[in-house]
Formats: sequence, C-alpha cells, structure tokens
Amino acid sequence: MPDVLLIRCSSCGVGNRIPRAKLEENLQPVCGRCRTPLAVDARPVTVTDVTFAAEVERSPVPVLLDLWAEWCGPCRLMAPVLDELAVEFAGRVRVAKLNVDENPVTASRFDVRSIPTLLVFKGGQEVDRIVGARPRAEIAQRLESLARTSRTA
Repeated sequence: MPDVLLIRCSSCGVGNRIPRAKLEENLQPVCGRCRTPLAVDARPVTVTDVTFAAEVERSPVPVLLDLWAEWCGPCRLMAPVLDELAVEFAGRVRVAKLNVDENPVTASRFDVRSIPTLLVFKGGQEVDRIVGARPRAEIAQRLESLARTSRTA
C-alpha cells in the first residue's frame, strides 16, 4: 500500500495528499485549499450521466468504472471483487459504478455493448477496457500497472 493517499475535495475539487499514518492515528484530514473535511472512503462511488464528468473525467487519480445492471448475474458476481479492489487501491485508483439501465447516455458514449464492462480512465481518457467477468488477480494486475505509471508520471 502507498504511504500517501490522494483524496479529491468534494467542495473545491483539489487533490490532497494525505499520509496514511495520519489516517491510522484517526486524525480527520482537511482540504489544503478550502479547509473542508475530506471524506476518506474506500467504497466504490456511484456515478450517473450527470456526475460522470466530475467523478471520472476530473478525478485526480485513475478511475476504474464498472458498467453494470441489476439483472446481470456476472455483474453481481463482480461486485464484491470491485469492493475489495476499491479498498486495496484506495488513494491510488478510484472505483466507480454506473448502472447502464439508469444512465444510457454514458453507456452509449463509450459504446458499451455487453456487461459487465470495466473502463479504466487516466486523466479523463479511457486507457483500458475489460469486458466480461474477469478474475480478481487479472484486474488487480492491470490496475497495479496503471497505479505504478501514475506515480512516475
């Protein structure tokens, strides 16, 4: 795990580097720009057509976007895997979920033809696509590679 998490302020949008040691001491981090308390949450964030730009395209860290639907069996199988990955990559990669039935504009924009589909964004641009239910190890390996290049970039 990295020694520093990158957390975006929900008020002003600036990315804040928070030492993991401070979180382990149960200290409440605040935004360096606007002093708003930062939400330290390693759960996947729900994205909609309306919030896509703010949550994905303007994210200070890479984003793994899960495109899913309630009726999709393989999507339900992937959900706990993505929850685990959200915790494992907290501060390095953000995990987000978009229900394609409720948000058809974004699904159409990225030409999603089957689900589950995982889109990986870096700097607001799609850099990887994983279609279908895949093993946790494969997804983690691809995210690790992305997180490593993000630290050196």
